[in-house]
Amino acid sequence: MRRVFRAMVLVLLTASCGGAKYSAPRNLDNACSILKQRPHYIKAFRATERRWGVPVAVQMATIYQESKFIGDARTPLRYTLGVIPMGRQSSAFGYAQALDATWKEYQRETNNRSAKRDDIRDATDFMGWYMNKTRNRNGVRLSDARNQYLAYHEGHTGFSRGTYNGKPWLVRIADEVGARATTYDVQLASCRAARR
Repeated sequence: MRRVFRAMVLVLLTASCGGAKYSAPRNLDNACSILKQRPHYIKAFRATERRWGVPVAVQMATIYQESKFIGDARTPLRYTLGVIPMGRQSSAFGYAQALDATWKEYQRETNNRSAKRDDIRDATDFMGWYMNKTRNRNGVRLSDARNQYLAYHEGHTGFSRGTYNGKPWLVRIADEVGARATTYDVQLASCRAARR
């Protein structure tokens, strides 16, 4: 009986420790609060800003929309007959919700084969790489969170074809991403956590 009890305690402790790494920060509407809770985030955001030129607020607004800052976020399961799981809606995973194929392209082009989608540094670097491609292919400024998000969601070809125009829900979300980036930018200007 003691062995069973010890095993149960060990399993519960392991399970409770594992989830904390990927839990969302509290108060996602405040950039300073996010950075205060997760001080390592600002180092990742700043490194991406230095390397790729993507403003911290744009990175944060995009991650908010994609994963709510949950490192192991996945798309919902699809069901047949309403109850039988048939796999995920897509291969999107991690902070940046990068698809398998796009992530492999990033790893190959940046020679960063060990990059992981659930690592904030790699996820932000991926976003910087992708958003630079958007600027180069589609002429979208790196500070334009709204249109960067549309291209991020639709892909470079879809964005250039304007596929988002037939998706009013996506245009609304992109507007929200743009507004959130502006809000985060104002907040970051006045918070100590962003100066680290």
